[in-house]
Amino acid sequence: MDVTVRLFASLREHAGAGTLALKLGDGATVADAIAELRSGALAGLPDNAPFVAAVAREYVERDHPLSHGDELALVPPVSGGAVSPADAVRLAEVTAEALDPEAVRRLVADPSTGATVVFCGTTREVPSLEYEAYVEMAEEKIRELAEAVVVEHGLAAIACAHRTGTVELMEPSIVIAVSAGHRAEAFAGARALLDAVKSQAPVWKKEHPEDGSPEWVSGTLPRV
Repeated sequence: MDVTVRLFASLREHAGAGTLALKLGDGATVADAIAELRSGALAGLPDNAPFVAAVAREYVERDHPLSHGDELALVPPVSGGAVSPADAVRLAEVTAEALDPEAVRRLVADPSTGATVVFCGTTREVPSLEYEAYVEMAEEKIRELAEAVVVEHGLAAIACAHRTGTVELMEPSIVIAVSAGHRAEAFAGARALLDAVKSQAPVWKKEHPEDGSPEWVSGTLPRV
């Protein structure tokens, strides 16, 4: 079946067109149409880019079935208000996988912003560090802290990934990326989240020196 897709504002700019023709199989849903667009005109759009769908000028859920001749509109946040702090937090992750700073940066990319800051904390001076975390609580705490930083510094988007396990010399153990209208807010927001995570998230670090026994790095008790 044939569906007409309407795109607006940042989505239109990303695709380079405001109206697209889309061919879909019978029984396709809004979610199927979005998946098709993400492999074509909207390729590279962040997975959690905020937008809602409308069919026949009515907002619908993504499992809404489409019919031949439908007009599907993808609607980004409207001008009546800013993206909520929860939506601005694009990633709050604690993972045993190697971190990719460029991938984290892409999560906060936004055509409305003029500044993006990426901070990478890396292992230095010792062959490796070992990180342990109360993962579930750490992810919740990082998200909570990130939402507060968004509000305090007026950020457009923020993302944070923290490693667990063994992190070798010069490998990143934490990556924070923020985007904002201006550089001052971006730098301040990145620094604020870093300081908050280091003092409040339940993550522990053990140094593995070349000589001597491994030793947990002393820190401070989180605020209650």
